[in-house]
Amino acid sequence: MSDPNPWRTTPVRTRIIFLLAVFFVFAGIGLASDVIDMGREPTPRFVATILMSGFFAIGYAIGGVTLRKRFWMSLIPLLTVQVILNGWLATRFPDVPLPVPLSADAIGHLHERITWVGIAIIACVSVGYTGLVYVSISESKRYYRTETEKAKLESEMAAAREVQRVMVPEDLPPIPGYTIESIYRPASEVGGDFFQVIPLKSGSSLAVIGDVSGKGLRAAMIVSMMVGMLRTVSGFTEEPAEILAELNRRLYGRVHDGFATCLALRLDSGGRLALATAGHPSPYLNGQEIVLAGSMPLGLSEAESYSQTSLEIRNGDRVVLLTDGIPEARNEQGTIFGFPRVETLLRDGASARAVADKAQQYGQNDDLTVIGIGRAA
Repeated sequence: MSDPNPWRTTPVRTRIIFLLAVFFVFAGIGLASDVIDMGREPTPRFVATILMSGFFAIGYAIGGVTLRKRFWMSLIPLLTVQVILNGWLATRFPDVPLPVPLSADAIGHLHERITWVGIAIIACVSVGYTGLVYVSISESKRYYRTETEKAKLESEMAAAREVQRVMVPEDLPPIPGYTIESIYRPASEVGGDFFQVIPLKSGSSLAVIGDVSGKGLRAAMIVSMMVGMLRTVSGFTEEPAEILAELNRRLYGRVHDGFATCLALRLDSGGRLALATAGHPSPYLNGQEIVLAGSMPLGLSEAESYSQTSLEIRNGDRVVLLTDGIPEARNEQGTIFGFPRVETLLRDGASARAVADKAQQYGQNDDLTVIGIGRAA
């Protein structure tokens, strides 16, 4: 949503020049009133009229730019005050009467005053319009730069969305002996969550889920790099702990003070699973958390090793992997969704979509990713 108050995005220098231009243009109107009065305004009233014309015009300009369609909220009170002050000045400093008939000295004085007032009007209007032209040109250039940057950003976001299709594939390859479902809902246009299912040479499958710190194009580029690394590394080792250690080694020094959590799970056709985590939330088996050894996320320490856990699952068992956006969903009161709610949903047999729906309805503030893997009968 665009900012309704353009003053906040307009450079200070441009604002100042614009307001000074308004002051000088309308100060010229104050000078013109003396010409209309045939130079009979007393000096205090003459000076006050010029200053009031300029400063009240600044007030009208600020009110119009800030309030836009509700400009009348500032116009009416300012105009009322200006009319009252002008009336008071006319009463307090009435016009000086012209002698009748006019003497040669009076005519000369009047001619001299009208001449320099006319010159002052030309000077004020010239300065004012010069300022307005400057503002017009500078704002046109700024608008062009903004639109160019916007187009560039849209192009980059389109590229990031294309990367998103790689890191969260819509169609997952089948896993022999298992059923799989996945749901991904980014909190912004391009998120930092990712998951992959990779067939391995041995006939097993590797399921990987992760979360890169940060969002947007930077996170998308890091994930793209990780997915490429993951596919390369899984080509020469199928052990989840070794895969994470190699990913960590390759990522270290490349994520610019960022990091990534990751969980790797190898599924063998006979129902045997091998798991390793790098700072990622533990998976669940039939609604119960699978306890894994604590570990550091990827990219923080170059020489990091990871523990591996193995277990057997039977027909009808179900393993669920998720990212921290699910338990960390937060409602308007600031209360988090929490792991107990997640466990309750999973024990009741909720699908991946149902878990994501509940967290999103509760209050999504991060990417939501859930993968459900069931042992086929």
